Amino acid sequence: MRDPSSFDDFYHGCAKRVTSHIHAMVGSLAEAEDIVQDAFTKAWQHWDKISHYADPEAWVRTVAFRIQVSRWRKASNRIRAHRRHGLPADEPALSPDYVAIIAALRKINVGQRQAIVLHYLVGLSIDEIADETGVAAGTVKARLSRGRQALATHLSDLAPQIRPIATEVSNDG
Repeated sequence: MRDPSSFDDFYHGCAKRVTSHIHAMVGSLAEAEDIVQDAFTKAWQHWDKISHYADPEAWVRTVAFRIQVSRWRKASNRIRAHRRHGLPADEPALSPDYVAIIAALRKINVGQRQAIVLHYLVGLSIDEIADETGVAAGTVKARLSRGRQALATHLSDLAPQIRPIATEVSNDG
């Protein structure tokens, strides 16, 4: 069974040192920190075994080094593929409507956004959305309805004019 306190002691005792070693290897502190966190995550996953090693820190350094080598290989493969295939073809410009829809989607509730994207952009039925998201079909319907209302306020050319009127009506009633 994993002993969280022994792992915490191990982590606090050597994380800065290992990060310093990997930083020297990769030349980027941010990248070194990411790599070391990945290595310590793997150490935690196998802590029952690694904790009994003579030098668990060496294991973390080795894993971090392998993670970096893997990243280098992936980057190298991307560069070779880029050279082999050349520059990508010019992408058509995004339409102003598409940009407006994406901007409006970012302004609404995450659950509503997910339901709208899955229904209107992906083409899933209400039942399929319910299965994929793990919520009831009624919840999906409510999110779609509320999401459409929320989007309308962000997409309508009249939205700035409608909001003050709606505020006046709600203040009078």
